[in-house]
Amino acid sequence: MTDKILPKILIVDEDERTSDDLSSILSSNYSPGTAIDGASGLKLLGKGEYSVAFLELKLLDIDGIEFIKKASIISPETVFIVLSSESTVDNAVRGTKGGAYNFLAKPYTREAILLNARKACEYHGLLREERRRSEERDDKYSFDSIVGDSDEINKIFSLIGKVANSDSNILILGDSGTGKELIARTTHHYSSRHSSAFVPVNCGAIPSELLESELFGHEKGAFTGAVTSRKGRFERADGGTIFLDEIGELAFPLQVKLLRVLQEREFERVGGNDTIRVDVRVIAATNQDLEKCVKERSFREDLYYRLNVIPINVPSLRERKDDIALLARHFLRKMAAKKRREIFDLTDEVLEVFNSYQWPGNIRELENIIERIVILKPGDGPVDMDDIPDKMKLCEEKESRSIDIPVEGIDLSEILEEIERDYIIMALERVNGIKSRAADLLGLNRTTLIERMKKKGLIQRSKQKSAG
Repeated sequence: MTDKILPKILIVDEDERTSDDLSSILSSNYSPGTAIDGASGLKLLGKGEYSVAFLELKLLDIDGIEFIKKASIISPETVFIVLSSESTVDNAVRGTKGGAYNFLAKPYTREAILLNARKACEYHGLLREERRRSEERDDKYSFDSIVGDSDEINKIFSLIGKVANSDSNILILGDSGTGKELIARTTHHYSSRHSSAFVPVNCGAIPSELLESELFGHEKGAFTGAVTSRKGRFERADGGTIFLDEIGELAFPLQVKLLRVLQEREFERVGGNDTIRVDVRVIAATNQDLEKCVKERSFREDLYYRLNVIPINVPSLRERKDDIALLARHFLRKMAAKKRREIFDLTDEVLEVFNSYQWPGNIRELENIIERIVILKPGDGPVDMDDIPDKMKLCEEKESRSIDIPVEGIDLSEILEEIERDYIIMALERVNGIKSRAADLLGLNRTTLIERMKKKGLIQRSKQKSAG
C-alpha cells in the first residue's frame, strides 16, 4: 500500500514559536516546511511545489507583499495566507490587494488555521485545473492542431498570422467538415482578444424564431416563457470573438438586424428599449456560395460585403491530398491512445486507397472512419485492407477503371459496344471458350450470348480458338 501524498505547506515566519505551532497544527493533514526569513522562503519555493504558504506580513529582510510578488513568479499557483500581529483593517486590505488569498490576525485558533489551509488547498487545486485547461486550449487551438503541410494549408497558416490581431470581419468559406470552426478558434487564440470569450453560434441549428433572442438576448416578459431577462451571444462575446457558423442559413429579417450590429456595434434585446454597445470581433463561416445567394436575393448584398472583409478559403480534403496521410496517422495515434490500442500505422496499400477516395465528408469523415477502424479492428498492428470500409474498396476499384470525356466529346454507343465486346471476350477466355459458362458469368442466357457474339463478329474467333 502506497503512502498518501500530503499537500505541501510553507511557513515563513521569523518567530520559531509560531513556526513550530503552525507545523504542529498542520502536520496531521499536510506536509509543512519552514523558513526563518524571506530569502530562504523564496529558495524553498524554487525547489519544490507548495500548495499554500502561511506568511508573516512583516519580515526583517523583505516586506510580506513584496515577498508575494517575487514568490508568484517562482511558484504562480501557490496560495498565500498573510499572518500579522497587527489586526488592522489597513493590513488586511494591503495583504489581500497584494495577492494574498486571506489575512489572519494573531493570535489565531487551531480551527482557523485548518479551515484556511483546507480552503486554500482547494483554491490551489482550482488554479492547477485552470492551468491544465488553459494548456489544453493552447495546444488544441495552436497552429500545431491544424494538421497539414500542403501548400494550401500553409497559405491558411500565413493568413491567420497576418489577420489574427486585426478587428476586421472574417468570412471562412469551405465545404462541411473541412475544419472551419477550428480555424476560427485558432484565429481567436492568436489574437489580442484571446483572454476573452470565443462564442460560437450555429445559425442553421437554431430555429429562426428563437435565433434573434439567442443572438441579442431578451427582456423579461418579451414573449411567452421569457420569465427572466437573458443576455444574448453578442453580449457574452463582448471583448472577444463571436463565430457565426452557417451564416448562409440566416433568415432575411435577421440579416437586417445583424447588418446594423456589424455597422454600429449596438443593438437592443428582444422586448427592450435600451441600446447595448459591444466590442466584438465577428468571424462567420458557410459552406454555401454566398455570391450566388446574393444574385438569387436570398442573402443581402450589403451584409455579404460587410462580412467578407477578409475571406479565408478552406480547401476540401480531396484538394489537399498531400495532407491525407498526415491527418490519417494523427487521428490514428489520437484514437489508439484513447481506446488503449496498439495501432500506430497504416499500410501503403491503405494509404493509396485513402488518396484515391474522394472524401465527400472531408476531415470529419476521415476522423470518423479512423475511429471506426480502431474500434472494430480485431487485433493490433498496422491498419490493412481488411480493416477499411467496403465502400472505399469499391471506390478504389472504380478509380482503377479511370474514364474521361475529351474536349471534342464521345460516341457513347460505340464505347458501350466496345465495353460489351471486351467483357464477352474476357468471360470466354476465363472459361476456355465454353459459351454456357461464359453466359453464366455475364448474367445472360446462352442464346442471347451467341446472338451478341454474332453481332460483334466473335463466333469465328471463338471457333478458331476452340480449334487451336
